[in-house]
Order: sequence, then C-alpha cells, then structure tokens
Amino acid sequence: MKRLIAFSLVLASLFATAAMAGEDLVIYSGRSDKFVKPVVKAFTEKTGIHVTLHSAKSTALLNKLRLEGERTEADLYLSNDAGNLQRGSDLGLFQPIPADLATRIPANYRASDNTWLGLSARARVLVVNTHSPLAKQLHSVFDLAKPELRGRIGITNSANESFIAGVTVYMLTAGVDATRDWLKGLQRNAELNVFNKHSKIVKAVAKGQLEVGLVNHYYIFRHLAKHPKAPVRILIPDQGPDDIGVAWNVAGIAISKYSHHVDAAQRFVDFVSSPEGQRIFAEVNREYPTRPGVPTAPEIPPADSIKVADVPMEKLGELRNATLDLLQEVDMP
Repeated sequence: MKRLIAFSLVLASLFATAAMAGEDLVIYSGRSDKFVKPVVKAFTEKTGIHVTLHSAKSTALLNKLRLEGERTEADLYLSNDAGNLQRGSDLGLFQPIPADLATRIPANYRASDNTWLGLSARARVLVVNTHSPLAKQLHSVFDLAKPELRGRIGITNSANESFIAGVTVYMLTAGVDATRDWLKGLQRNAELNVFNKHSKIVKAVAKGQLEVGLVNHYYIFRHLAKHPKAPVRILIPDQGPDDIGVAWNVAGIAISKYSHHVDAAQRFVDFVSSPEGQRIFAEVNREYPTRPGVPTAPEIPPADSIKVADVPMEKLGELRNATLDLLQEVDMP
C-alpha cells in the first residue's frame, strides 16, 4: 500500500509538472499569424508554455476585450498599432508590466505607466516605380496632394490603422489645417486607387499601374524578397533639415488586466523584448526592433539614418478620436 501511495504521489507530481509546462497562454493578436507564429514557436520551445492565438483586427479585438471584461480568456493583447494600445490603457484594460522588463524599451515606444510596450517599429514611406520621373521629384509625403499627381498614386482606405496613425503624426507636426488640405488633395489624386492592403499598392506600383504609393516600409522589402527585379524602391520622405521627419508607429503588447496566467504572460513579454525575440521580429517582419542594440534586417535602411517625426507613440492613442473626426470631416474613403 505504501508503495502504491508513493507511486501515486510521483504520478501526481509528474502530471502537475506536465500541466504547468503545457499551460496555455491566450493572445488576442491583431497581427498576421505568419509574423507572430515564429516568435510564438521559439517561446514555446524555450519555455514549454503553449500559446493560443485569437487573431483578428486590432480594433475589433480591443473592443472584444472591453466587452468581455473580467470574463475574458485573453492573457495578452498584441496590436499592430500604438493607437489601440494606448486606447486600451486609457480604458483600464491592461496591467503594468514590471519595470525591469518595460525599461528595456525606450520611453517614447511605451506607455508612460508601462501598461504596454512597443516591440517593432515601422516607417510611413513612399514606394515609387523606378521608371517614373516621380522618383526624383518627390521629397515630402505632402507632395502626394499636388494636382499633377492626379490618378498616379495609391493609398489604403482610411480605416487602416497605419493610415490613421500617420494622419495623427501629420496633425501634430504640420498642423490640423495643413493635414486637412493634404487629405483633400490625397483623396482627389487617388481617385479609385484606394486599397485594403499595403501589399496591393506595392504590386500596382511594381506593375506600372501606379507610379507612387503611401505604405509601411516593410511591404516594399517583402515584395523585393519575392521579386528582386521588381522596378520599385523606397523613398523616405520629409528628411530635410526643416522637414517634419517620417511618421513612425509601433506594434506592441500588453498584459490583460484579467489574465489568469500573469507569470506566464510576463515570461512572454520577457521573451519578445529580449534580444532573441527582437531579432525574430526583425528577420521575419523586416521591421525595426525597439530594443536598442538589436540589429535590423540588412536590406532595410538603418534606423539611425532616418529622421523621425518627434511624436511619442502614446499620442497616437490620445488623439485617435480627433484623427477619426478629421477623416470623417473630409469624407476620406
């Protein structure tokens, strides 16, 4: 009987260990699975903690998190946009990330109360067809509103998170009136060339159907990785001494206020903000790691070579409603 009891205790211990190792984290992920799964796989291999991704649009997932409240399954929220992250923070949906993890990331790439961290950064740039004379004529994102560009440019629809974030940056740096005029010119010049994905803009420019498009930088390099001879190149706008600099945004992460696995969630944040996790983002996404000292993918312009608009990422959430109001005012598609 003693042996049986002892054996039962050993089995119970083994099962408990296995259950802990196989503990599931649930992440509400607003990023494409193909860009998140590599870092999730590496995390699980290192820790034994399994991760379940619930993937959808960042805004929809934030609304879901808000409606669920304490009933939520989510342990973590991963957004492709700082605006949604700050909005979630303002709504009290997140809990502070321990300071020793949060301070790995520069202050302008995270919430002031450490309720979210930016993990990878992106630049709003122009993709130009190398056969087009526009490649030498354009210098600013505001050039896209010039009348002579009518029918020659492509943009995403105004529901796109990066489009919204970019407009917020332009409002803060160039002013509301200048941004309003720019949006009207952009709407006129784009005509019917309004896309639901950045990748479609890059393809249209590569085919010569358009001459220039407003996109996130990494879409250009992803296209060139598949089509190295494509006649497209990056043009980083607003780099002169008196220019505003390029609009910047981050994808980032937060721990749900009602997470049932806080320790495991913090371990995930630890991993994705570590040099190893940051390198995976850089290699897979061709984005800029937010942790200093982690190298970017070799084909993209170094971050220190780019003049960036002086706008803390928190502002993308604080002014999100004002930006949406402006987009509605000018009836952006």
